[in-house]
Amino acid sequence: MNIEAKKTELMSTFHFRHATKEFDLTRKITNEDFEFILEAGRLSPSSGGNEPWKFLVVQTPEFRKELAPHVTGAVRSLPTASHFVIILARKGLTFDSPYVVEQQTKVKKMPVHVYNSMRDAYAQFYGDLKLDTERALLDWSSKQTYLAMGNMMTAAAHINIDSCPIEGFDLDAVNELLEKKGLLGNNEFGLSVMVAFGYRSKEPVRAKTRRPMQQLVQFV
Repeated sequence: MNIEAKKTELMSTFHFRHATKEFDLTRKITNEDFEFILEAGRLSPSSGGNEPWKFLVVQTPEFRKELAPHVTGAVRSLPTASHFVIILARKGLTFDSPYVVEQQTKVKKMPVHVYNSMRDAYAQFYGDLKLDTERALLDWSSKQTYLAMGNMMTAAAHINIDSCPIEGFDLDAVNELLEKKGLLGNNEFGLSVMVAFGYRSKEPVRAKTRRPMQQLVQFV
């Protein structure tokens, strides 16, 4: 496939995607296709390659019913989605936290002496970004989860599967529910965002609308 064909194919994917509020209950995403979507999330970029996320795939009707009162932004998508994902953000990712050290030296295979030699640079990076409170660290991780979610939604659209990102939820109530179920680890994670996947129950009422490029882009 030449470059122009690749561009056309990708733009078609972006035009296909829309925020699907209600899904077709009669259609389910195959395991193979959903693994493809999850792989797009797993391969997403993150600061330092630290992968500060976890994907909870909520499939049991009982769990979805427990979630429902706390997720007002998914009144129609939660009960109808083929797959419903809660994305968690990892907490407390300082440059010398055990998770980050393991990620860099064990997963990314950076020699320990090399990692140690970069500690001052890491400390400056965290200082420049004002990553000096638990809230700031969680927000930083949460921002990165949106990269994974965006890639998952694009991957889904690329194979004609619909999705809807969801921020309309009671943060404290959902975190409490997840904690009761033992899904936040040892205070390792916090709720970031949710996303539903499935097949649209009806076509969008109108075509995609966006501001013109010249209003959004400035070359300096």
